Amino acid sequence: MNSFTDFGLLRTLINTLKENGIQKPTEIQAQAIPLIMSKQSVVGVSETGSGKTLTYALPILHALKSLEDDGNPVTENASPRAVIMVPTRELGEQVAKVFKIFTHGTRLRVRPALGGMSFEQARRNISSPFEILLATPGRLVQLLEKELIQLHDVRMLVFDEADQMLDQGFLPDSDHIVDSCPKDVHLSLFSATVSKAVQELMNSLFSKAEVIRSTGSGKVTKSLVTDNRTVVDGKRWPVLEKVLRIPLKKNQGGTILFTNTREQCDKLAQELKDHGYPCAVYRGEMDKNERRSNLKKFRTGEIDLLVSTDLAARGLDVEHVGRVINYHLPEQKENYLHRAGRTARAGRSGIVVNLVTERDQRLIASLEGKKYEIKKGRTDNPFRSAKIKEDFPESPTSAVPIKIKSNEYKTKSTLEENNFVKKPVKSKFEKSDKKSFKKSAPRISDKEARYEKLKPKVKTQLKTKPKFDEKKPVKGNTKFLKSVKPGKRHGQ
Repeated sequence: MNSFTDFGLLRTLINTLKENGIQKPTEIQAQAIPLIMSKQSVVGVSETGSGKTLTYALPILHALKSLEDDGNPVTENASPRAVIMVPTRELGEQVAKVFKIFTHGTRLRVRPALGGMSFEQARRNISSPFEILLATPGRLVQLLEKELIQLHDVRMLVFDEADQMLDQGFLPDSDHIVDSCPKDVHLSLFSATVSKAVQELMNSLFSKAEVIRSTGSGKVTKSLVTDNRTVVDGKRWPVLEKVLRIPLKKNQGGTILFTNTREQCDKLAQELKDHGYPCAVYRGEMDKNERRSNLKKFRTGEIDLLVSTDLAARGLDVEHVGRVINYHLPEQKENYLHRAGRTARAGRSGIVVNLVTERDQRLIASLEGKKYEIKKGRTDNPFRSAKIKEDFPESPTSAVPIKIKSNEYKTKSTLEENNFVKKPVKSKFEKSDKKSFKKSAPRISDKEARYEKLKPKVKTQLKTKPKFDEKKPVKGNTKFLKSVKPGKRHGQ
C-alpha cells in the first residue's frame, strides 16, 4: 500500500497526517497496519527510526474512536481500552507526543503512569475516565496490586521497544499484566532487535502472531555513513579530537558520544570540558531532573555534544542528531544498531564514527558481513614439528650421533628414530642408591604444627640475675669514674 488512505482510516486521522506532511507509509507501517486493524496479533521487528510508534498508534486511535462514534464511549474511571507498555519514562513521553498530534482531532484521552514520576501523580492521572494508558511495567503492576486501575475492558495491548523492556527483567511483570487483561485481548509487540528474552516472550504469548521483519531489520539504515577510525595503543582522545574538528552542517544537528559505563561517561565529559568542548551528560544513576534538563538543552541546540551510555541508545527520539560517535564500542551487535539508530532517522542522512581498537575487530567484521579470523602464531616455525633425521640430517663429516637435549623434540617418533632406549624405573628404593638419594623435607600437613615449626624462637629470660664480679677489673678509662662522688650527678 502506497498511501494511508488505502488502510481505511478515519477521515480525521487522514487529515492530521496530511497537515503534518506524513504522506507515504514506511515498510513496517505498510505491512503491519492492515494486520492490526484486522485484529490480528503482530510482532514487528524493524530498525530504529522506521516509524514503529505510528504503526500501532493509528490502528488504536481508529478502533477506539470508532467505538465512541458507535455510541460506546468510556464512562468508568481508571478503565482504559488500550495499554501501551514502554521501558522508560523518556520513551513514554515521546510516545505521548506522537498521540498528542492526533488527539486534537479525535478527542481521545491519553494518560501516563510511568516510572520516574511520583506514585501520587500516576494515581491522579488515571483517576478519571480515559481511553489510552501509557505505562512502564513496574508502575502498572503497583497500580494493579493496590486495585487503583482495572484492565477488564482493554481491547489492545502493545509492547514497545520490547527488547529493552525485557532485558531489564520485566518479563514476570509483563506476564502479570497480560493475565489481568481479557483473554481475547489483541496483542502487538515491536522491537528493533530480537534478544533471547524477546524470543522467549514471542514463543509464549505470541506463538500465533504474524511476525513481520523489515528488510532493514538487524542492519543500519541506508542513509547512514559509517566512518571507522583505528585507535593505537588505547589512545582515543587524539582520534576523537580530529573528528570533533570536522564541523557539521548548520541544520544537521548535534552529536551523541556513547560509552559503555557510567565511569567512562563521566571521564569523557570531564575531558571534553577540560579541552574547551561544552557538553552534557545523560546516563543512569543521576538525578532525573538533571538528566531531563541536559536532554532538553541538547534538543533545543543549546549544547551540541551529549555524552551518554546505552540509556540514550534505545527508544530515545531526538530530532536532528547529525552524528553518533562510539567512543567505546559495545560488545553486542544489537546495542550498536540501537546506537547508530539515533541518527539517520526517518530517511534523513547521518554519520556514525567508530573508534576501533583490536578487541572491536570481531564486531566490525560482523557489521560488514565478514568472517572474523583469530590471528594465530607462526605456522612456518621449523622447530615446532621437526623430525630429527628429515629436517636436521646428520653431518657427513661426523659420525657422532645426535644428542637430544631439548624436551621439545622428545616425541615418540624422534626417540625411536634415534634408538633411544627407555631405562626401567625401579619400583623400590635400594641400598645401592643410598648415596644418590636426597632426603626431602618432611611434609607438615597440620597448619598449626607448620606455624610452630616456622615461627622464630623467642629467647627466654634468665630466672636469676647475673652476679657482679667486684674483683674483676673494669677495662677502659677509669679516671672519670673516680672523680664522680656518690649521690651526686656529674656537673652539679
